[in-house]
Amino acid sequence: MVEGSGEGSVEGGPHAATTRIRLGIAYDGTGFSGWSRQPGLRTVQGVLEEALHTLFRRHEPAPTLTVAGRTDAGVHALGQVAHLDLTPDQVDALLRPRKPRNAADDADAAAALRRRLTGILGTADSDVVVTSAALAEPGFDARFSASWRRYEYRIADAVTPRNPLLRASTLWYPARLDVDAMDAAAGTLLGLHDFAAYCKPREGATTIRTLQEFRWRRHGDGVIVASVQADAFCHSMVRALVGACVAVGEGRLPAEDLVLLRDVGTRTSAFKVMPAKGLTLMEVGYPHGSELAARAEQTRARRIL
Repeated sequence: MVEGSGEGSVEGGPHAATTRIRLGIAYDGTGFSGWSRQPGLRTVQGVLEEALHTLFRRHEPAPTLTVAGRTDAGVHALGQVAHLDLTPDQVDALLRPRKPRNAADDADAAAALRRRLTGILGTADSDVVVTSAALAEPGFDARFSASWRRYEYRIADAVTPRNPLLRASTLWYPARLDVDAMDAAAGTLLGLHDFAAYCKPREGATTIRTLQEFRWRRHGDGVIVASVQADAFCHSMVRALVGACVAVGEGRLPAEDLVLLRDVGTRTSAFKVMPAKGLTLMEVGYPHGSELAARAEQTRARRIL
């Protein structure tokens, strides 16, 4: 999973005549094989782009989505962000029968797009929801302009009351976990480092990340929640970090080993990568409008220590 976004090839920007729309998206990942389109599999991107194809079937090609973080199978999202570019004909199709166009039409088209997509996706029992749609600021790119991504991971350990209504988004763990030990261990990993030991390798992709926040708390209902924030995440990084802390919380791994394992820089069998079901993308952060384009260029540059 690209839990957030990493660096890669430069994606094409919008044509001068297109209108870029920013979408907020939430989904229950249980029934999806992740975000990215995959032949023969149900994915979040596939469902949304099929809805766009239905909406713009008379105005091809249908727009495609660029997302802030390509989540894995079973991972949920409450604060996913994506963008798409609409041609003038597609904007007009959303606004009919209003003619001629005026300066407010692009913003109105964003609201119309959300309403139309909601109608296609269904309002009664859809597992993916477009939560917002707005005209994107100049320079905005959902993936490359992002400053940070924040995830939460939920665990019900052996002393937590089981809530069956939350079973799809909470890992039920059979042992009691020492939350204070997990929180202390998590704090040792903060900063700019090579997290190759906590990432599934991908050819040509960097594993250098800035881990900005990593903490554990037991909430009032007994559920243990990790909050993990970084400028970007590499493949399976959040679930590996969680797995290492769970090993500490269960007493199977000394807290100081988390940094030692990180600095070795290779994958290890000292802990297990946690299942996807407990993980939710909560929020994606972006700089102020005038800084969006500069942030995108900075992100595209390959990072080094």
